[in-house]
Amino acid sequence: MTSAAEHLRPVPSEAEAILNALPNPVLLVAPDGRIVDANMAAESFFEISAQFLQRQSLKDLVPFGSPLLALIDQVRSSASPVNEYKVDLGTPRMGGDRLVDLHVAPLTERPGHIVVMLQERTIADKMDRQLTHRSAARSVIALAAMLAHEIKNPLSGIRGAAQLLEQAASPEDRMLTRLICDEADRIVTLVDRMEVFGDDRPVARGPVNIHSVLDHVKRLAQSGFARNIRFVEEYDPSLPPVLANQDQLIQVFLNLVKNAAEAVADLGGDAEIQLTTAFRPGVRLSVPGKKSRVSLPLEFCVKDNGPGVPEDLLPNLFDPFVTTKPTGSGLGLALVAKIVGDHGGIIECESQPRKTTFRVLLPMFNTTKNFDQSDRDDVSGTPLHASQNSR
Repeated sequence: MTSAAEHLRPVPSEAEAILNALPNPVLLVAPDGRIVDANMAAESFFEISAQFLQRQSLKDLVPFGSPLLALIDQVRSSASPVNEYKVDLGTPRMGGDRLVDLHVAPLTERPGHIVVMLQERTIADKMDRQLTHRSAARSVIALAAMLAHEIKNPLSGIRGAAQLLEQAASPEDRMLTRLICDEADRIVTLVDRMEVFGDDRPVARGPVNIHSVLDHVKRLAQSGFARNIRFVEEYDPSLPPVLANQDQLIQVFLNLVKNAAEAVADLGGDAEIQLTTAFRPGVRLSVPGKKSRVSLPLEFCVKDNGPGVPEDLLPNLFDPFVTTKPTGSGLGLALVAKIVGDHGGIIECESQPRKTTFRVLLPMFNTTKNFDQSDRDDVSGTPLHASQNSR
């Protein structure tokens, strides 16, 4: 006769399902350091299948002298759990820094075996930086309003005076009056771009098919600035609609694709831009002033194989007037960050040579919560579809 505890204990298949449902990587390490078991999140983190992980020793997967190895020894000797925060588990194979919080505990049912759970800090740090990006974008609102009022009006008078002088000027002097007009127009254009930051009107949002947006952006790019660049599409056709304004999403991804095209312009036939969409459950953002946390499960990426963004610019890449282009204004990515922030999402850049990724996380459309009459009037919810993958 079985006991009540045995009835409550999950069968192995149920336990495996529960383990795989966890968003954090979990490893079971044997006394000799060999990995006995791993969940699906661990497969994604180490970019290795569970079957291959089970043939590895933990010391072969983490950096030499990693604090994780010392923590495991400490837990094994003390028989009590230990936590460690902001530990770098990045290796050349995985690429770049991989900061994680470590939660290490003994498995009492199997002496000598240790359970290791990793909580990657990337998403949390990205959200913190994104809030900073939003503040930086808002910091130029007052400047934009001042420029619009204090500069545009006098410029129109200067341009008008130059046009009047041009009528009675000699051919040599007309070159100077034309220069005045052209420079006045250039300044007005710059001020117009900055005025966008001062637009605090609510964004009309509704269900948007992200694949239609990316297809439209790709067609625009291939007919112009990205005519000779190869596009690779990796779309999840099952994605639900995104809660957004379609015109503004086109502006966001057109800007990102244009930046990617400029980054790979010197690669000739090797130039490549990759567009990807995916569903990433578990990403939630705490928004100031709201008790509830906003879920951001939809991930859209623009990747290129260009030389990458200089490391010293990465932390401030979305700030106004920060640019890698000799003739750039530094307002394009700041505007992108503002639009994404207005949509309740986050954007981040990860860059290394031959692999730069701009990642946008946005909320999905919820029929019962998000839809209202203004959205009906402004955004059309067309059926979702995805282009065929091309390589």
